[in-house]
Amino acid sequence: MEDVRCLMSDVRCKTMKKVMLFGLAAVLMAACEKPIMEDDIKSGHESDANVVLRITAYDQEAATRSAEALTDQCSRLSVAIFRQDGTKVKNVNQTSTDGGFGTVAVSLAEGTYKVVAVAHNSTEGNATISSTEKVTFASNKMSDTFACCETFSVLDGSDVEKELLLQRVVAMVRLTVTGTIPDEVARLKFYYTGGSSTLNPSTGYGCVQSKQTEYRAAVLNGSAVKVYELYTAPHELNDVLKLVITAQDSDNQTLNEWTMEDIPVTRNKITTWSGALFGDDDTGGSTGSGGIGITLDTEWDGTINYTW
Repeated sequence: MEDVRCLMSDVRCKTMKKVMLFGLAAVLMAACEKPIMEDDIKSGHESDANVVLRITAYDQEAATRSAEALTDQCSRLSVAIFRQDGTKVKNVNQTSTDGGFGTVAVSLAEGTYKVVAVAHNSTEGNATISSTEKVTFASNKMSDTFACCETFSVLDGSDVEKELLLQRVVAMVRLTVTGTIPDEVARLKFYYTGGSSTLNPSTGYGCVQSKQTEYRAAVLNGSAVKVYELYTAPHELNDVLKLVITAQDSDNQTLNEWTMEDIPVTRNKITTWSGALFGDDDTGGSTGSGGIGITLDTEWDGTINYTW
């Protein structure tokens, strides 16, 4: 009986060893199969940072242009860092109320990287940087937007400090409604095509054919709203938009509609239009130390007058 018990004990022991080895192999396989996830850092200030990126004010032409702090121009900042193979390794979102807004300090291994930085004023949410060639915005809404895409290297044992220069990547259409806005008009709907609400940060231009829609109140705090500003990312330096303006009542029913064709838009320029939609012309009615630094070219480079 003793020999039988020993034999059974040996069998159980060998079986347990096989189970343990199988379990260990499964764990190792699972670890190998786990995808590499980027670090999503809310503050963008890692304690062991060896790379510092700064976003600060930018003065492109000292004689004619003044520098502005990032907080004076933008309320949101998104920064993503990619390896050469396109893998995103760091992702940072900041708002202007965060401490150290405009400075990103991260820890990176030796190698060459691309950094994409996008600063904007959206009230909808953060920009999503999917790659070095694609940035989308919350709810497909564009605001005044600045961006850059740059390459930098990290050498073993050395720290990196880099200033990032962000430039405006959008065009603006500013419409001024003269004359009286009827009391029954509650809001204006702006539907425009020809531009893009998705940005390629490597080129600084739009990369899809977007259908953009904005709703704006016709009355705020008891006063008629007379100026409306729309943003888009042109597909090239010069582009054209088609704009449909719809006047709606408080039940969102259409009261009137106008179509404007071939509105010229240029990156970093404002296209202006002024007119009486409703038929009369009564005109009554800073950064901290360390990290990636980001700078802005905040001056609009002139205006384009549009007649319709």
